[in-house]
Amino acid sequence: MNDIIDTDTSNRKAEGLKTVGWISYLLHLIVAVAAVVPAAQPSLLLLVIALVIDLVKRSDADGTWQANHFSWRIRSVLWAGVLYVVTFPFFLLGLFLFNPAWILISVWFLYRIVRGMVAMNSNRAVDA
Repeated sequence: MNDIIDTDTSNRKAEGLKTVGWISYLLHLIVAVAAVVPAAQPSLLLLVIALVIDLVKRSDADGTWQANHFSWRIRSVLWAGVLYVVTFPFFLLGLFLFNPAWILISVWFLYRIVRGMVAMNSNRAVDA
């Protein structure tokens, strides 16, 4: 017996996942740009919302090129979070005014988000 694949449903699912991916990337981008620009700190809530979206929708992308993007965004947030926590003592030593480590982490996070967006725009996985 042959399995019938509904390509229209597959295309709709792929486009839906891509839309979710763009929403998540844009939320990450807002937070990433604000982290690099002085005095422009949006709520951490945006980052949490994007992370929850990625965690919830991740399994829907299993077996597609988009699964890589969900993992890419989740890893980016988790690594940035760990790095911020580890370098927090330097932030305290700088008396909350300047922290080169946090600037580097923020630039790295922005780079990862932009790199992921470029790959998604080309309909391909992010090269690790």
